[in-house]
Amino acid sequence: MNADFVLFMAPPLAACLVIVCIHAWLGLHILARGVIFVDLALAQLAALGAAVAVVAGFDLDGPAGYAASLGAAFLGAALFSFTRTRSSEVPQEAIIGVVYVVAAAASILALDRSAHGAEHLKEVLVGQILWVNWTDVGRAVGVYAVVGALHWLCRRPFLRVSNGGEGMSAATVRAWDFLFYASFGVVITVSVPLAGVLLVFCFLIVPALCAVLIASTFRARLLVAWAVGFVVSAIGCILSYALDLPTGATVVCTFGGALGLLGLIRSLPYRRAPPA
Repeated sequence: MNADFVLFMAPPLAACLVIVCIHAWLGLHILARGVIFVDLALAQLAALGAAVAVVAGFDLDGPAGYAASLGAAFLGAALFSFTRTRSSEVPQEAIIGVVYVVAAAASILALDRSAHGAEHLKEVLVGQILWVNWTDVGRAVGVYAVVGALHWLCRRPFLRVSNGGEGMSAATVRAWDFLFYASFGVVITVSVPLAGVLLVFCFLIVPALCAVLIASTFRARLLVAWAVGFVVSAIGCILSYALDLPTGATVVCTFGGALGLLGLIRSLPYRRAPPA
């Protein structure tokens, strides 16, 4: 069984671990910004771009499909950077929600004209993580490495903007916001075809949430998020193989169980030591 597991599940597990590396970092920024569902909105915009490419007669996995997805994600990056405001009168999360709903509806309308529209929608939602190969993993590693290098070079302004952008002009904040969301869109365009919207959202948010519950500094939270993402992904893949369950859905539920368990542990009463 061990040999079979390694041969069959090694590429999906490697894909999960690679996705965790970049999404844990992005997730901490997203939590700091308070725009939890921007991942879903950008993913749905990328899916809309792919849907338009399919209806136009292009292959979903071909260059035109990726270009259309990336272009739609860049449009979303421009929109979210332009609509960022310190005013609470119109929360940006509301705008993100509207974008997600409209993009989802537009994708349904577009794929209604495709003979395999339902199948395309299913692929976007749950992905094909079980069927990824080492070529897919290598391509993801290359893209994530470039984006990771960009974020390392720009880590200080990115962190500053994520924490409110105090002392920065509105134009400067929007410029850094656009670069952040554009790089995020590049990651999403690669991640969603591999893992699907649901699993990518879990990779982005759950390890970051667990890290916030455990650690206090950004660096410590990043290390905790990586550790949680790696361990939970491995457990999910093992359960999927052992119980013959869909891999993506199993990993999502495993992430949910891990977050729930950590929250339960945090809520348990404890006795403080009496003062000396």
